[in-house]
Amino acid sequence: MNVHEYQAKALLARYGVQVPKGKRADTVEAAKQAASELGLPVVVKAQIHAGGRGKGGGVKLAKTEAEVEQIAGDMIGMTLVTKQTGPEGKLVRRLLIEQGLNIKDELYVSFLVDRAIGRTICIASAAGGMDIEKVAEETPEKLLRVAIDPAVGMRPYQARELAFGLGLEGDVFKKGVKFLMSLYEAFRGLDATQVEINPCLVTVEGDVLALDAKINLDDNAIYRHKDFPDLRDVDEESPLEVEASKHGLNYIKLDGNVGCMVNGAGLAMATMDIIKLAGGQPANFLDVGGGASADQIKNAFRILISDDQVKAVLINIFGGILRVDRLAEGVIAAVKELGVEIPIVIRAEGTNVDKGKKMLAESGLNFVTADSMKEAADKVVAQLGGAS
Repeated sequence: MNVHEYQAKALLARYGVQVPKGKRADTVEAAKQAASELGLPVVVKAQIHAGGRGKGGGVKLAKTEAEVEQIAGDMIGMTLVTKQTGPEGKLVRRLLIEQGLNIKDELYVSFLVDRAIGRTICIASAAGGMDIEKVAEETPEKLLRVAIDPAVGMRPYQARELAFGLGLEGDVFKKGVKFLMSLYEAFRGLDATQVEINPCLVTVEGDVLALDAKINLDDNAIYRHKDFPDLRDVDEESPLEVEASKHGLNYIKLDGNVGCMVNGAGLAMATMDIIKLAGGQPANFLDVGGGASADQIKNAFRILISDDQVKAVLINIFGGILRVDRLAEGVIAAVKELGVEIPIVIRAEGTNVDKGKKMLAESGLNFVTADSMKEAADKVVAQLGGAS
């Protein structure tokens, strides 16, 4: 689960991570009031779930009350386009008004899970404020990496090693070590999958703060954090993904035209790959899970075809816990209820497969069946008139 910058900073502050003073504002009047309370100058930041806001015009310095009013008025309601939003951009509904600071240095710090080694790693760089991907590609020697043993957590010597590598000295060095240790405690305590601070700011006065903050929270750990569901902003998510989450379905919208319904994440990924190999473009990732009911199948199918880009559907099910006859029941009910007219290719194997295939054949509906994944992919692309 993603959160906004103002939410991320509030979470980090719980663990002693120093952040600038700031206030959320949903209106121009609220922005002016926040600036008055914080004191000018302030930085006006658009709050969307995407990076690159500064380059897109979503982060601006305001030195006067008139500038606060003008900038806030321009930002609220604007469609902000960044490299992470895609060309369609995202609507700005709220702002973060933050105190202006005297910048000396900008650093980069992040904690994330390295699945290859099974540990949390800290990545840091003195080249903060830049695209870290560009730094990694062009000057990889500027990246510092420390792997953290989950049994003991981050040790002070590791934080000191990173602080030395970042070129910190004196009191700033001590504050940097404390910042890194606190940030790790936040990463662990919040059950985060990523905490990224870019830039991590060193001020002229010698303070070390999180000038920006991006946090990804592990959905599987939300039950341990009763307040996390309140942080969710469904306005930042695809309406179809929001609807799918209400029915316990794993759905991610993509840009293609072949709708996919599969049970199991691995099989779903393989199905998307084979559609690509056949010359098609998957329109979504949709995992209905192992124990989906007929009603869930119907809801999944309804969500799948609600995407106007979907021109054909490929259903690929291995019947284990989810029996093939239950799948057939749900799909038949959905097609009849929704009046679906686009082609539907079904490949199913496993428990009650013969019964399920019989139900599909006797439904009176125009299903196309296949015995293998390759055959199913070829048939669904052929239904579209060939490679897309």
